[in-house]
Amino acid sequence: MSEVGRNWAGNLSYRAQRLIAPRTRDELADAVVSSHRVRALGSRHSFSDIADTDGVLISLMELRAEPELDEERGVVRVSGGVRYGDLAPWLDDRGYALANLASLPHISIAGAVATGTHGSGARIGSLATQVAAIELVDGRGEAVRAARGDDDFAGSVVGLGALGIVTALELDVEPTYEVAQTVFEGVGWDDVLAAFDDLQARAESVSLFTTWRSADAIDQVWMKTRAAAVDLTGAVDLADLGGRPADGPRHPLPGIDPQPCTPQQGLRGPWYDRLPHFRLAFTPSAGDELQSEYLVPRGDLVAAITALRELAPDIAALLLVCEVRTVAADDLWLSMASGGEAVALHFTWRPDEAAVRAFLPQLEEALPQTARPHWGKLFTLDGVAVSARYPRWADAQALRARRDPDRRFANAWTERVGF
Repeated sequence: MSEVGRNWAGNLSYRAQRLIAPRTRDELADAVVSSHRVRALGSRHSFSDIADTDGVLISLMELRAEPELDEERGVVRVSGGVRYGDLAPWLDDRGYALANLASLPHISIAGAVATGTHGSGARIGSLATQVAAIELVDGRGEAVRAARGDDDFAGSVVGLGALGIVTALELDVEPTYEVAQTVFEGVGWDDVLAAFDDLQARAESVSLFTTWRSADAIDQVWMKTRAAAVDLTGAVDLADLGGRPADGPRHPLPGIDPQPCTPQQGLRGPWYDRLPHFRLAFTPSAGDELQSEYLVPRGDLVAAITALRELAPDIAALLLVCEVRTVAADDLWLSMASGGEAVALHFTWRPDEAAVRAFLPQLEEALPQTARPHWGKLFTLDGVAVSARYPRWADAQALRARRDPDRRFANAWTERVGF
C-alpha cells in the first residue's frame, strides 16, 4: 500500500482510497474481484481522470518481468507496466526495434496503447497497431488473451482501461535501424498545406510546431528519416517552401534549453534515440503544463487548420506550443485513427486548468465535427458527441459489458463519456 498522490502534470489528485502493487497474478485477480471500483495506474502521464477511481488503484510495478523475444514470430512479450524507454534499448541490444515511438519514452506501454497514443508518420500507425496480442485480468478476475485475428481483438487493444488490467502485450518487432533528425525553420501554413502530402513523403516522421503567435507561420518542422533510402519521387523539398535547417539544436518550446531533446542536425543514431522528441533521462516538454489533442481525418486538415488560424490570438494566450502530425489508418474500434489516416492537433497548454477548460468548448466547436479527442488528455465534449464519432462504439460497449459485467473498472471519466 502506498500514498496515491498526483498525476505527472500535478493538476489531478487521485481520489483512490489506496494504491496497491500485486506481486502475482493471483494477488491481482483477488484485488480486482474484492474491489467495488478499481483502475490500473501506469506512469501517471495522463492529464484527465481517465485512470482515477474512488476505489482501488493498482500499480503493475511488482508484476514487471524481463521481456521475452520471439524472433521466429517477430514479436516481443512485455509486461504492461514497462516503459517504452526501458524496452527500447533492450530490444536494440538484440538487434530489433519497434516501428515507432511517441514523443516521449517515459510512458508505460499498457497505458499508451489503451489510450491510442501515437508518434508521427503518414505510413506508421499508432502505438496500438504494434500490438499482436494483449493479456489482461477482466472484471471477474479471469485471465483473458486476445490476439490479432480474434473476433474481439480490434476492440480489446484501445480499451480505455475499462476492459481489465493489462498484464502483458506482444508487440511486433523488426530489425533495428538508424534515424536522422533535422529541424527546419522559416516555412508558412499556406505553402505547407498546399504541399502537405508531398511533405509527409520526405520522412518517416514529420512534426509541425507553432505557438500560434502568428496565424501564418510555422515555427519549426521536425523531420525524422531512416537510414534506408526513402522514395522521394515528386516529394517537395522544404527549401522549396522557404525552409532552412536550424543553426543549432532546438526545443519545441521557444526559449527552452534543448538539452532534454533527442539529437538533431542530421546526426544518425539509434531509432529509440531519435523517434521521441525527448530523452528518457530528462523531464519531457515543459514539465509544468497541460495537454489536449484532437485527431481529424486527413480530408479535414485544411478546415481544421483554418479554424485554428482564426482562433490564433485566443490559442496563443494559453499555449506553450502546438504540434501537428499524421497517423496512419487502423481498424481498432476506439483508436483516434480508426477508419482512415488522421492528422493530430496537439496543444501543450500553460498550467492554468480553469482557463484552458473554459476555452476548450470554443476550440471544439470550431474544429470539424469529425475531430476525435485524445482519450488521456483534456477535452470537454460530452459522451453523445464523442460516441457519434466512432462507428464501432456500440460494439465496444458490448465488449466492455462482457469483460466487466459488474462495472468494476468504471469511474467518473467513463461515466462522462458514456462508456
